Amino acid sequence: MKALTWHGINDVRIAEVPDPRIEQPTDAVVRVTSTAICGSDLHLYGVLAPYLTPGDVLGHEFMGIVEEVGAAVGNLAVGDRVVVPFNISCGNCWMCERGLFAQCETTQNREQGKGASLFGYTSLYGAVPGGQAERVRVPHADFGPVRLPAELPDERFLYLSDILPTAWQGVEYAAVPEGGSLAVFGLGPVGQLAVRAARHRGVDDVIGVDLVPDRLELARRSGARTVDLTEVTDVAAELRAMTDGRGPDSVLEAVGMEAHGNPLAEKAIGLAKRLPGPIARAAIEKAGIDRLDALHTAIASVRRGGTVSISGVYGGMADPMPMMDLFDKGIQLRMGQCHVRRWTDELLAIASQPDDVLGLESLATHHVPLDEAPEMYRVFRDKEDHCLKVVLTP
Repeated sequence: MKALTWHGINDVRIAEVPDPRIEQPTDAVVRVTSTAICGSDLHLYGVLAPYLTPGDVLGHEFMGIVEEVGAAVGNLAVGDRVVVPFNISCGNCWMCERGLFAQCETTQNREQGKGASLFGYTSLYGAVPGGQAERVRVPHADFGPVRLPAELPDERFLYLSDILPTAWQGVEYAAVPEGGSLAVFGLGPVGQLAVRAARHRGVDDVIGVDLVPDRLELARRSGARTVDLTEVTDVAAELRAMTDGRGPDSVLEAVGMEAHGNPLAEKAIGLAKRLPGPIARAAIEKAGIDRLDALHTAIASVRRGGTVSISGVYGGMADPMPMMDLFDKGIQLRMGQCHVRRWTDELLAIASQPDDVLGLESLATHHVPLDEAPEMYRVFRDKEDHCLKVVLTP
């Protein structure tokens, strides 16, 4: 079958790979009908090379039709339409029973000191072949896949795999008080859905922060006030001026690794990803590769006693944290990999409504065949052609 495979820094290719097969009784094989490029896939494209092996199949946002099921999969049948959460969870361990599906103890990667395995996301998270492919083996299919109605287009449901529950969890963690304000840092796909989710959940004052004009305009059309980073010198001061001098009650940081900001850290990233494997991994994990400009600005911006919710993905430790400010301002921090299955029942009900209330069908700016994925990685990375979200069809 065809799949999108990693071969080096900024080098992904369509290749023929072995067809997936049932390996465990709880497996299923899904024929992919739609898959997407996620912002965190760009970390694999340009940063996390030390944790990848040439030929690794990428992609963790996908949906499709069940083609085979293992003997222990009683909840699915051949022909079912499903969307698959990006984290692989068993559904019955200690963590899963508490809704902490991203920390599943059955698929947890203990040797790496990491949580549940993820589709298509490096040796840190199990080196499980991903979903930018014609077919995928889905472990723990007796719990993970979400059965979908037969009607409505794929894009009503595709984002249930990752970015919609990630945005939803980010808003939940932000704990915006009644009548309060929420600033969303980063208006990529997760940030846009966070703006829409917050508005849907009744947050009247949402402020989007970014520097890409079309992303700012899209957030405005979703009901947000906006701050253009190219037009202000002090974001925190601007946000205080917009919120009665205090700052937003909550800030959702949807930027993460490779944020615009620290040029020294940018050079560190460029160097670290090109070092020999063991040295590079140590540099990433201990010496640091992240640019924390967005997170530091979020901490500076939120009001005293407020909450910072971190949805952006981080991979190292480049800058010291402003612990004095965190403590003095009494800021609450909530963060972490999304517990996708915790939110999918609620979100499926919203996505299945006759009206597309979250604008899911209109989020993607580019729809292309899987064969064009290598070029679209570059276009997405460089934000060319107003690219916000890419959906691929195998």
